[in-house]
Amino acid sequence: MAAEKTVKVTPRLKALYNDKIAKELKEQLGLKNINQVPKLEKVVISSGVGKKREDKKFTETVDLTLTKITGQATTSRLAKKSIATFKIRKGMGAPVGYLTTLRNDKMYEFVDRLINIALPHVRDFHGVSRKAFDKQGNYNLGLKEQTVFPEITFEDAAVLHGLEITFIIKNGSKEGSTKLLEAFGMPFEKEGK
Repeated sequence: MAAEKTVKVTPRLKALYNDKIAKELKEQLGLKNINQVPKLEKVVISSGVGKKREDKKFTETVDLTLTKITGQATTSRLAKKSIATFKIRKGMGAPVGYLTTLRNDKMYEFVDRLINIALPHVRDFHGVSRKAFDKQGNYNLGLKEQTVFPEITFEDAAVLHGLEITFIIKNGSKEGSTKLLEAFGMPFEKEGK
């Protein structure tokens, strides 16, 4: 009996980037070398628990939903400094948030699902902001609810929480990163809004 061969399927966006987008960006940005082209390095998905850090059901829900959305285990984050107003001590036992970092194939699959499935389900959606780039060309996107992802069940949606998605872009600038995300299909809001 012969062993079965498993065929590795390249994510759609990764293949599109390698075959088409990288070459087009090189020409559009007037770059000399293909290695100077902006490239998605990693995507960090995080969610803070805020005042509800002592509520075990809420923190478990945040952890579980991030795991379901990304398909990867999360890391709990402890407070980095003490803030008396919020009754937080540096390194205290209860986590103040959860995060997970996606790279390679999982990253491209997540970005594809986010752009083509999740964002169209956002209520009153007019596009994502063009002003959320930092100086290095990284992009931050905040979502008010986790329910826009199809992996979230009705039971998970009983406890609502927001999440932050950060696109870390190698060789990025505001212009280059915008063109990269537009090529992936990111629905930016129209100019002048």
